[in-house]
Amino acid sequence: MKRLIAAASAVSLFALPAQADLIHRIQTSVQLNVSAAASNSTRVPSVYSVSGSNVDTTDGTTSGNIGGLAAYSSGTAPGFTGTTGSVKVAGENFAFTESYIQGDAPSTGTSITSGAIPSLPAFGNTTTSAAGIAGNLAGTIGNDGAIAITAGGAGTQVTGQYVTDLMIQN
Repeated sequence: MKRLIAAASAVSLFALPAQADLIHRIQTSVQLNVSAAASNSTRVPSVYSVSGSNVDTTDGTTSGNIGGLAAYSSGTAPGFTGTTGSVKVAGENFAFTESYIQGDAPSTGTSITSGAIPSLPAFGNTTTSAAGIAGNLAGTIGNDGAIAITAGGAGTQVTGQYVTDLMIQN
């Protein structure tokens, strides 16, 4: 019996080892984001329109002419010259419509001081958002995988991630 146990023990010493590829990967990341201030402006154009029927017109200088946008002058929105109308054939139907929208004056541009724009141009269509406030914004991941994140003020984001992969291939 002792010989049988000894023979079994000797055979087990020569057993084939296990063949497998073992890959263990651990990834951690923390992303902190504070939004920047932003402004998007679109200038409103100057627009002039005139229409009519059975009307004699003048631009104030020449009979038969209509008004229009004034010549462009640097740094200002174009003005306009109006049209004077009178009925051409008395007793007949007539129509006369004139409209003018004064657009935005061109901006002289903006400058950046200490990473900020001290004053923004005011145009007809402007969307502005304030910068985020970091406040107590923070994030850490411990060796044990514990994620600790602290929210900041308005306009901030924090993302913590812990990923572990275990692949066994044979």
